[in-house]
Amino acid sequence: MASYLLMLYDNPTTMEGLSAEDMQRMFEKYMAWSDELEAKGQRLGGEKLTDGEGRVLRKEQGDIRVLDGPYGETKEVIGGFFMIKAESYDEAVEIARTCPHVAVYGSTVEVREIEEH
Repeated sequence: MASYLLMLYDNPTTMEGLSAEDMQRMFEKYMAWSDELEAKGQRLGGEKLTDGEGRVLRKEQGDIRVLDGPYGETKEVIGGFFMIKAESYDEAVEIARTCPHVAVYGSTVEVREIEEH
């Protein structure tokens, strides 16, 4: 089985205005989905990333610059990730289709295979 990374993209303003109850319901949907993958032996890990803070490193003219990011004007940022196991890219995509991030909330999930060494 190959390993895949599901990167969950969010609009930075998505969570603004949600009540504590709405946040709890959202959290419960993700946990139920994650627990189901765990029970099938397909979940390798995953985490939500902190909102609004990060660093971007770029090499420019021989120097490595460290910039604050993601930027407020960014339409989508990676808000979290899951690592899964699947027999093929097609199966990984089918698993991603069931993720609440895309299936319930209509956000973006990018699926990438992790290169084996």
